[in-house]
Amino acid sequence: MVWLAVACAIAGAFFLAFGAQRQGSAVKANTGGLALGGNGFMRLLGNPRWVFGLLLLGAGMVLNVVALSLGSLTVIQPIGAIALVITTIVNSKDQGLRINRATVVAITICVTGSASFVLLAVNVVRENTHVTVEEELTIVLLLIIVVGIFGGSVLLWRRRLKAFFYIIGAGVLFGFVAVLTRIISKQLFDPNGLFLLNVQWYSIIAIAVAGGLGSWFVQSAYSSGPPDLVIAGLTVIDPIVGIAIGIAILKELQPNVPAVIAIAMVVAALLAIVGVIVLSRHHPDVVKRKRDARDAAKRAQRK
Repeated sequence: MVWLAVACAIAGAFFLAFGAQRQGSAVKANTGGLALGGNGFMRLLGNPRWVFGLLLLGAGMVLNVVALSLGSLTVIQPIGAIALVITTIVNSKDQGLRINRATVVAITICVTGSASFVLLAVNVVRENTHVTVEEELTIVLLLIIVVGIFGGSVLLWRRRLKAFFYIIGAGVLFGFVAVLTRIISKQLFDPNGLFLLNVQWYSIIAIAVAGGLGSWFVQSAYSSGPPDLVIAGLTVIDPIVGIAIGIAILKELQPNVPAVIAIAMVVAALLAIVGVIVLSRHHPDVVKRKRDARDAAKRAQRK
């Protein structure tokens, strides 16, 4: 079963990588590097490349769920980071870009930090088998604040926002979605046999809003940055946020955790986030966009 789980995780990483690359290239061609608007999104629904990428992403997510059901988090979660490496290689080949040293360093930092955080966390975290109404409501209320911050930022400074903002937003939002989805799945299969009657209506609405905004952020990130950043957000930031919520709100941290482990987890999380920041600034696609923007500005001044 373990090897089957590993095989599913690796296959899922490939699907996620190629799906992100297909969608990223489709959005970039559709928007020309400009912000993604409502009309642009509707056009994407009729773009075969974008739809194919969506199907690949869906298949990758399903395979990852199967892998997690067959194997342990310790083994499976770090494998997902392979998608970041694959996406970078595939995208650079597709766009004719040469992977620079800064990108290699950034990806290494992302993978190392993310894998280290997960490996440390699984040894000190215990699953909360019974989530109280107060804990669930606290998560929803916190999510409302997060949606307000990110959504408000889009409304106020949409034209100034860069890919890094959208990636951080998507990773944080999908981290909340993952936690609430896990809570609802437990409620559905509660031994009391009430199924849907156990599920809180506000959690369903919260998942729909966060999932919708997060999906929009992902597509917006494609229009202003390389697909590698999208995968970095979903494979690095998402699990960190999910585990952090479990520790801070659901009280999933085991008692008497050594201080050195706690400090190491914080360092690993910061390391992974720093990797995403470096990738967002020094990726060859980002560098090329900045150079093209400077050249366009110089041409405009000459006129």
